[in-house]
Amino acid sequence: MLEHDTLLAWENFYIIVGSSAGALTGLQFVVMALVAESDTRTDTGEVDAFGTPTIVHFCAVLLVSAILSAPWPRLWQVATAVEICGVLGIAYTLIVIRRTRRTKNYTAELEDWIWHAVLPLLGYLTLFGGAVALPLRTVPALFGIGVFSLLLLFVGIHNAWDTVTYITVGMKESQSRRS
Repeated sequence: MLEHDTLLAWENFYIIVGSSAGALTGLQFVVMALVAESDTRTDTGEVDAFGTPTIVHFCAVLLVSAILSAPWPRLWQVATAVEICGVLGIAYTLIVIRRTRRTKNYTAELEDWIWHAVLPLLGYLTLFGGAVALPLRTVPALFGIGVFSLLLLFVGIHNAWDTVTYITVGMKESQSRRS
């Protein structure tokens, strides 16, 4: 299969995944509006550790979907663009881990570390590995990049839902305990 035909075979997948990431980015804005309306305020440390990464992950999926849907003349060019996304995602996840360790109003639990640190880091490592392999082993590499896309979508969905449930249930429980 020619390079262009190989990418073309994935076009519907990336249209669906990219569109979902775009729509879910909008949903995260609704989640943040709920945070702003809640009685208990948080500071930027918690938002930087738990809210902003969700937007970044959705946008990363959207960007990779756009990159893989573009009509590139050569596969190595696509690989280079996706490699850059992978490296930036790895670096950003390490920043998020540092921010999470420094939060003052909320202490991350094991589940938080898994969903906000471990899974995104694995996703970006998979993205980078898939991008490196893309020119040599195109089909397995595209499946790896597809795994990244779905993993980060599900991580974002979980984390947005986790935020909503924390605001609606967890904050109210902690307020009633203080009363």
